[in-house]
Amino acid sequence: MNEQEAIELIRQSLDDKRYEHSLRVAETAKKLAITHQAPLERVVLASLLHDYAKCQSPTKLQAKLQQYELTQSLGEYHHELWHGPVAAKELSVTNLVDDTEIIRAIYYHTTGHPNMGLLELIVFVADYIEPARTMPGVEEVRALANENIYEAARIAIKNTIMYLMTQDAVIHPDSWAAYNEWTKKY
Repeated sequence: MNEQEAIELIRQSLDDKRYEHSLRVAETAKKLAITHQAPLERVVLASLLHDYAKCQSPTKLQAKLQQYELTQSLGEYHHELWHGPVAAKELSVTNLVDDTEIIRAIYYHTTGHPNMGLLELIVFVADYIEPARTMPGVEEVRALANENIYEAARIAIKNTIMYLMTQDAVIHPDSWAAYNEWTKKY
């Protein structure tokens, strides 16, 4: 799949708001890929496709979690976490994307995980800092992203965990593990 095919695919699967978000994430990720010397085409594809399943209903996503045998690891967590793994599985099993690193970037773009590669980190951070994001702490992460993508990811996951805690939300273990590992390293 090339960039134009990915754009056409998300145009069909996303509403206007989410489609525009995905384009902004791709533009942000492209700049970060250039800055951090990451594989540009692969970063752009992963960032365009990261929300491929975002507009599916929670009921449909839950059925797909069962279909793809993901309920054990995700079923007890908020449905906002389901779209990444479902998108990754759908794109993989339909052979639309056969690049493992792109699939992993899509799968983990909401939770993170402790051993993310550069491509995954760029998508994770780009999704957090795209220009329309205005949550507290985003400016710090934006500034860090150009200097140290690893520290930017650490602060992004820290901010996310802190926000979820204020909401009394259950936090996925991958997010905790990512924060712990990234904090030890950086």
